[in-house]
Amino acid sequence: MLDRSKVGHEFDSFNVDIEKGKLKFFAKAIGETNLVYSSESAARDAGYKTIPAAPTIPFILDMEGPELLPVLNLLDMDISRLLHGNQDFEYLGMIYSGDNITVTSKIKDMFDKKSGALEFIVLENTYTNQNSDLVAKATNTLVYRNPKVKGR
Repeated sequence: MLDRSKVGHEFDSFNVDIEKGKLKFFAKAIGETNLVYSSESAARDAGYKTIPAAPTIPFILDMEGPELLPVLNLLDMDISRLLHGNQDFEYLGMIYSGDNITVTSKIKDMFDKKSGALEFIVLENTYTNQNSDLVAKATNTLVYRNPKVKGR
C-alpha cells in the first residue's frame, strides 16, 4: 500500500514562462483553429490583451517542472504501473502570452479499490500568475496498480 501519511504533502513550486510560440504550438497540436490562439491581432480584435492560452494548457504546464511526476519518487512507485485516471480543470482567470505562472501541486487524497489492487492518488494543482492572481486549478487522479496485491 502507498504511504497515506503523504496526503497533504506539497511539492516544490516552480515557474513557467508563457511564450507566444508555445501557445501557438499547443493550439495547433490540439487542433484549435480559432485564430485568437495563434494571432496577436486576432486576439486583440476579440478583446484579449494578447494571445490567450487554449483550454487544458495547465496540463502541459505540469510537465514543465524540474521533475516529471515527483509523486513517483515520493511514493516509490513504478511508472509502468501508473495510469492517468482523470483530470478536471477550473478556470478562474486567463493565462496569456508573456505571463509567468507559478505551479503548485499537493496530494489531496489517496484511496484504494478492489482490496488495494488499485490505489488512487488525487493531486490538486494551482496556477498563479505574476500578479498573484489564481488563474486555474486542476485535479488529477492517478491510478496505481499495486504489485503487492495478489488475485487481480
